[in-house]
Amino acid sequence: MALGFIEVIGLSTAMAALDAAAKSADVTLAGFEKVIGAGNMLSVTLNLSGEISAVQAAVEAGLNAGGRVGTVISARVIARPDAELEKMLNKVMHVPQKTLTRKKKKI
Repeated sequence: MALGFIEVIGLSTAMAALDAAAKSADVTLAGFEKVIGAGNMLSVTLNLSGEISAVQAAVEAGLNAGGRVGTVISARVIARPDAELEKMLNKVMHVPQKTLTRKKKKI
């Protein structure tokens, strides 16, 4: 299990990053956080979860796609996060009603 974070400026950048991340690997949008910071710009942090390799691929795809649309502040993957970290994230991140997951193709 791993957690991945992509922090961007602007909602359209966040949507582009999330779209690419969700399409590239079997990950779940575990939450997101919106913050209006310096200069009244909207910062959005996407929190992805899944298997380590899937989260790494999704964060890389989201980083690249977000960078083509706008500004990516940071991107990070945390492999095997401690349970205390997950508890803290549950307090600060907005968890969507429905999670987005990529459906596995049947071969």
